[in-house]
Amino acid sequence: MLKESLKKLLTRDLNKVKLEIEQYQNDKNIWRVENSVSNSAGNLCLHLVGNLKTFIGKELGKTDYIRNRELEFSLKDVPKSELVKQLEETIEVVNYTIDQLTEEDLEKDYPEVKVLEDDRSVKYMLIYLSSHLAYHLGQINYHRRLLDI
Repeated sequence: MLKESLKKLLTRDLNKVKLEIEQYQNDKNIWRVENSVSNSAGNLCLHLVGNLKTFIGKELGKTDYIRNRELEFSLKDVPKSELVKQLEETIEVVNYTIDQLTEEDLEKDYPEVKVLEDDRSVKYMLIYLSSHLAYHLGQINYHRRLLDI
């Protein structure tokens, strides 16, 4: 039950990020920052891809993904089509990996990570990652509505 709920929420929100990116009227605005808006939608998108492909794909699914967190925030002008492709790949990795987890796996301690507080279980980390995704999805939505003018 938890696995299906997590897959549903993560897929839904990754698809919403994809929709937000696709809705930009001017592709240059995906990378726009100004005043107190310090992260572009493009960089937040790259960050979410890197985050989920690392913490779900690499750590739980044992993929060979290598994260470059610094580039997630410094890379610019990645084409919209490439961002969408990366989001679609992330959806596949997330769903495949979660499908492979057993109920026992969900109760195990998550492999080394410093963001967790009291509960270090895989299920807690997956819930945390879902809320992290939702947080940045909201930022991307506001970014588009404020700066894609």
